[in-house]
Amino acid sequence: MLLAIDAGNTNTVLGLFRLATEDAPAELVADWRITTPLGQTSDEIGVTLRSLFISVGHDLNQVDGIAISSVVPPLDSTLRRVCEIFFKVKPLFIEPGVKTGLPVLTDNPAEVGADRIVNCVAAFEKYGGPTIVVDMGTATSFDVVSKKGEFLGGAIAPGLGISADALFQRAARLPRIDVKKPAKVIGTGTVDNIQIGLYYGYIGLVDGILKRMIGELGPETKTVATGGLSKLIAPGSEYLSEIDEMLTLNGLRLIYEKNRDKHRDRRGAAAPAIRS
Repeated sequence: MLLAIDAGNTNTVLGLFRLATEDAPAELVADWRITTPLGQTSDEIGVTLRSLFISVGHDLNQVDGIAISSVVPPLDSTLRRVCEIFFKVKPLFIEPGVKTGLPVLTDNPAEVGADRIVNCVAAFEKYGGPTIVVDMGTATSFDVVSKKGEFLGGAIAPGLGISADALFQRAARLPRIDVKKPAKVIGTGTVDNIQIGLYYGYIGLVDGILKRMIGELGPETKTVATGGLSKLIAPGSEYLSEIDEMLTLNGLRLIYEKNRDKHRDRRGAAAPAIRS
């Protein structure tokens, strides 16, 4: 089985896959979303993972492959130790040099976040191109895949949570609120005024960027939302047509499958270096 780990700035999403065989397609058998364990030791993270596995009737020993996408460099070495100590598996980190099948046509391909590449691999596999992936997390990224399956670039905006925190921190009399879809557009109290501004203001940001990107790419462009806030924002958007919360996990699975024969097995046997 494959454990896919998407380590983000705020949350870490994990998925346990039964990989495809001649008789059956790949299957996601369990998934979890936890607070990113920055500052925890490898033992603490390992205990958490063991508890998650037990909760769904699985065991760490069932895992013989691990793929990791991380945008939190200080956590990488700890995750590597967790994989090697608790799973006895050498993890595959999505980084420059790993075969993805996605040409990156940006000014500096090495600086593109691993999560963005993973999302685009999964989006092109499932939806084709051109496609725009909107990943709504701590930051909101807009990632563009061409008709030929190339990563063209995109845009990055502050996430909804960052916007809410900034408003609370910089405006002394405004309270911290739970962001949700407001019942009306003209607010009559401070809390609903803030909710309206954040919710509809953020939809306006997303739709404004998408409208211009679709104008450049063409009307046949497909759009898909993923990330922790996708279910909140996407239903109010005029341009987002799909919500795929498992997009990143499936992208990790696809990239792992492209590299599994070149990666070390769970016993640590040497294998040829992964080529781009």
